[in-house]
Amino acid sequence: MSELIQSVKNGVIDQVNKAATTEKKVNNELGKDAFMQLLVTQMKYQDPLNPNTDTEFIAQLATFSQLEQMQNLGAMTSNSQALSLVGKNVIVRTKSETGAITEIGGKVDFVNMSNGKARISINGNLYSVDDLDSVIDDIYILEKGRPRVVKKVELEYDAENPEDLSFDVHLGEGDSMADDVAVLIDQTLLDSSVITLKDNKVTISKSVFENAPNGTYKITVIFNDVLFTTSKDMVSVTVKNYVEQPNEPDVPEEPEDIEETDDNEDLGDDNN
Repeated sequence: MSELIQSVKNGVIDQVNKAATTEKKVNNELGKDAFMQLLVTQMKYQDPLNPNTDTEFIAQLATFSQLEQMQNLGAMTSNSQALSLVGKNVIVRTKSETGAITEIGGKVDFVNMSNGKARISINGNLYSVDDLDSVIDDIYILEKGRPRVVKKVELEYDAENPEDLSFDVHLGEGDSMADDVAVLIDQTLLDSSVITLKDNKVTISKSVFENAPNGTYKITVIFNDVLFTTSKDMVSVTVKNYVEQPNEPDVPEEPEDIEETDDNEDLGDDNN
C-alpha cells in the first residue's frame, strides 16, 4: 500500500524511480557475510520432518570459522606484502571505465591503510595493491640506466691533417646518470684539461697525439655514475705521425791516386 502513496509537490506527484536511485553492488565472491546468511537461511527453512542435526550445524560453524580465519590471514598477508614494497620500484596496471589499460611505474613512497585495504603511493598517487603488476630490483634499474659509449668506433689521428678526436656517449638515466668522464689511453690517465664533455660527446684534444709514436691505442672511458661504469674496447685511435728521415752522412772523398816514381832512377839520371 505504501508503494502506492507518493508525495505531492506543487500539485504534481513526485515520481521516484527506486531502481535508478538504488546503487547495487555486485560481488561474486562468497565472503563470510554471505556464508553466514546462507547458514541462517538454512536453519530458518529446514525441513521440520528432517531437521539438521547438531553435528551438522557444528561442522558448518567450524567451516565458517575457518573461512573467516583464511580471509583475515589473506588480508594480513596482502597488507604485509604492501608494507614491504616501500622504497621499491614497482609497476601497477590500472583499468579505466572504458577498459583501457594503463601502466604506471615508480618508487613506492608509502602505504596507506584504509578499511583494512592497503594502497600504495607512487608519484603522489594512491593505487590499490591489487593493481600491482611487477616489482623491479634496484640493481636491475641501475644496470639498465648505466652510461655507456654509444657504439664501437675506430678513430684516426693524421699528422698531415691534425684534428681533435670525438666519440658519442650516453650518460645514463635516473640514479645511474653521470655528468663527467675520465679517459685513459693504454692505461695512461689523461689530464682533464685535454678532455671535453658536451652534448653527449667526448672530445680529446689533438695535442695528446702530436708526439705519440705511430701505432694503435685503446681508449678506456670511466663515467662518474654511482657504479663508476667503465667502458673498454669500444674506442681505439690509430696514430700516423710522419717523422722526417735524417740526412745521410757525408761520405769522405777518396784521395786521388799518386803515380809512384823511381827515386833511384831519378838519381841515376842526375849522375849522368
